[in-house]
Amino acid sequence: MNPNRQFVREAALFMREHDRFLVLSHINPDGDATGSALGVVLMLEQLGKQYVVVNEGETPEKFAFLPRFDQLRNLRKQPLEEKFGAVIAVDCADESRMGDVRSLFDSGVRLLNIDHHPTNDGFGDVNLIRTDAAATAEILFDVAEELGVSFTEELALCIYTGLLTDTGGFRYSNTSPRVMEIAARLLSYGVKPGEVAERCLEEITFAHVKILRRALQTLELSHQNLIASITVSVDDFLETQAEREDAGGLVNYCRNIEGVEVGVSFVESEPGVVKVSMRARDRVDVSLVAKQMGGGGHAKAAGCTIRGSLSEVKQKVSLVLEEAVGVKSDE
Repeated sequence: MNPNRQFVREAALFMREHDRFLVLSHINPDGDATGSALGVVLMLEQLGKQYVVVNEGETPEKFAFLPRFDQLRNLRKQPLEEKFGAVIAVDCADESRMGDVRSLFDSGVRLLNIDHHPTNDGFGDVNLIRTDAAATAEILFDVAEELGVSFTEELALCIYTGLLTDTGGFRYSNTSPRVMEIAARLLSYGVKPGEVAERCLEEITFAHVKILRRALQTLELSHQNLIASITVSVDDFLETQAEREDAGGLVNYCRNIEGVEVGVSFVESEPGVVKVSMRARDRVDVSLVAKQMGGGGHAKAAGCTIRGSLSEVKQKVSLVLEEAVGVKSDE
């Protein structure tokens, strides 16, 4: 038997065996995390199961078009007292990416870990990890088939959103024939690709424009122009009245510069806490870079969160990248 098929069957069995679930994705959720979490709850509904779906922090409003978005509970604002014996974590590259949710786990908790990140350490009791998958949503398509649930328009929309966003609109190198086959299947269930692309990839807030304008003024090239970086401070957020999600995607402006191998964004979400996002071309595996600093991700898209001042964090990342690209910083 194909080992991937066996793991899919184990995941489906986990969802059938239990009656009430805690469903969660990673902190600072993107389209794949959000689409996958909501896709799971739609499957659980068809199975007649109960669930609570949570995240530590806000989920970007641009995903509000997804079904059951209103069920997503922000644990920072809506804490839970309930303990759960069955947990499903989706798109979490490692255990820390779940956030501070351990207090919700029962002493005999069983955890299903569904993910596609190479840095995933198999923290679940049942692990369905496929590093060849373009998105966690791609794996969930197989789980849905194994469960025999109906591909409603709502479920198709959640899975399609995960595929679309994690492949950069089907432009990244992880866009495989399998991805396109699944996407075509999902369109047949009523998904409107133009509308999903508009909401997830095209539409931006005016606050994003204001943050972008300030961030571009900080653009730096280093390491013989192989590294480009951009910085957003707490003051930038305060002065533009922007939210953290408004700084999403800034790293791509760095990576897309001709000749640049790695683009980096430093976003100070709160004093002393900096989210580092990295995007690479071919020379550097940024998942390994991120892992050295407590993060993770993929070879061409990874990140981490580091405590310290912006200057301290930038210096730390510069030294790690110096080793990765084999070129000293220009400073």
